[in-house]
Amino acid sequence: MSRIEKPADSEPARSPPRAGKPTLKTIAELTGLAITTVSRALGNAPQISENTRRRVHEVAAEIGYLPDRAAQRLKTGRTNVISVLLDPHEEILGFGTSIMHGLARALQATPYHLIVTPNFLDGSNVDAVNYIIRNGMADGLIFSRTEPFDPRVRLLLENGFPFVTHGRTEFSTPHAFVDYDNFAFAYEAAKRLIVKGRRKVTIILPPKRLTFYQHMLHGFMTAVREAGIAYEIPETLDLDSPADMIRDYVRRRSAEPDAPDGFACPGEVSALATITGMSDQGFTLGTEYDIVAKQTSLLLSQIQPKVETIYEDLKAAGEAMGQLLLQRIVGEPVEDLTILQNPQFSFPTP
Repeated sequence: MSRIEKPADSEPARSPPRAGKPTLKTIAELTGLAITTVSRALGNAPQISENTRRRVHEVAAEIGYLPDRAAQRLKTGRTNVISVLLDPHEEILGFGTSIMHGLARALQATPYHLIVTPNFLDGSNVDAVNYIIRNGMADGLIFSRTEPFDPRVRLLLENGFPFVTHGRTEFSTPHAFVDYDNFAFAYEAAKRLIVKGRRKVTIILPPKRLTFYQHMLHGFMTAVREAGIAYEIPETLDLDSPADMIRDYVRRRSAEPDAPDGFACPGEVSALATITGMSDQGFTLGTEYDIVAKQTSLLLSQIQPKVETIYEDLKAAGEAMGQLLLQRIVGEPVEDLTILQNPQFSFPTP
């Protein structure tokens, strides 16, 4: 004979919780419910009333109950873990924290936990991806800085492992991604410099091995060719160059003949380094040269309001990647799981 579930509003007086790690039995004793009822309520089973589910979750939170993840994995075959390969990217201010903030927002009402693995800038970290797949360390994976034929993407596609990338590839097989339209950014940045009357424009590009190098280069070159304006592209610098290297290059180049007077900067650090280099040579921003920069935080607008900025919303990107990965984990087709973010030409109210 099965035990009748007691209504949550007629709960018995609670006894003090036992010492040690709280269990399902602890919650059952505190609520007067059967252990099976408690388990189903924690799993949000539809046959359990809303009041009971809410009460069980409240008690679980109060006593610090954490589910046995090993037991859950045996039962469901899932780890309830999402792994993130995160870049220690200094050029884009707040990149990691903004992406993680968005991911956490997407996952906050789910059973999933985030585990972060550093993804160093000089490699694609295939070994880390292979380790996660081989050992079943997560139910899904998120990573950025994609290459046209990224070996991580190839490995994940071959193994049918759910993933979402921050960036696109050139594989013929589709995969889930969230990307920023870097063609549009570079095109618009160059056009704005041209409208400001700059006679020679330049851009600091990402490393050539990354997919968005081609997108940004194409956008920049489209704008300068349409206008027939002079341009140059530094061969010794890229988005990953240290700020002091960018500063020293700009300072040295600005003292030479036929130096650029319009700068498209794909990040706030490169913009600030450029300003410092030009200032060291006595040039005034907004008068003798201009900068259009990609902005991901409030810093640049607050300390250098003469820099025109184009916004990339990294928190929205993180949240979108989390949502797409949840859909991918349950088997939704990848063709429906792609997002291309448009540049924003005004900074949103914080």
